[in-house]
Amino acid sequence: MKSSIKALLLIVATSFGITGCESRTPEPASTNRPAALEGQLPYNPLAWKAITAWTNPRQGTMSTLYGNDTAVTHVRSGSADPYPRNSVLAVVTWAQREDPHWFGAKIPSHPQSVEFVTMPSTPEGQPVYARYQGSPLAQVQNMDTDTVRKNVASIVSERAAVMP
Repeated sequence: MKSSIKALLLIVATSFGITGCESRTPEPASTNRPAALEGQLPYNPLAWKAITAWTNPRQGTMSTLYGNDTAVTHVRSGSADPYPRNSVLAVVTWAQREDPHWFGAKIPSHPQSVEFVTMPSTPEGQPVYARYQGSPLAQVQNMDTDTVRKNVASIVSERAAVMP
């Protein structure tokens, strides 16, 4: 009797050990899949350098302004001149979520929008503005002129964050 109980306990313990283990390799803690940008974007701003960042606690969002090499070089020079030709800026806005690894911290969740401002390649040209929203991100069509003008002015007025 005792040997059958021991055998049963051994089988139960072994089955718990086998079913409790996962065979796949877990993702690194630094991977934040929900924050990935999915959709048909003209550029990948996450491959660019960050210029500055801000949060909007009322809306529960966080945003980062990125720039291509031309834009970053210009903004970091401290120049008050307009962005040079072919500069591209992108504001990525995410919903915030609690960081599961750091109590009280917030990290990006799903992207809310991506806005691009492309400086013209000719002196007489105007900046081109495009906004992407939804899941997957898709370009917003038929934006009113006043909203576009305000968004462009807001984006190009941002200054680089001072980094130690």
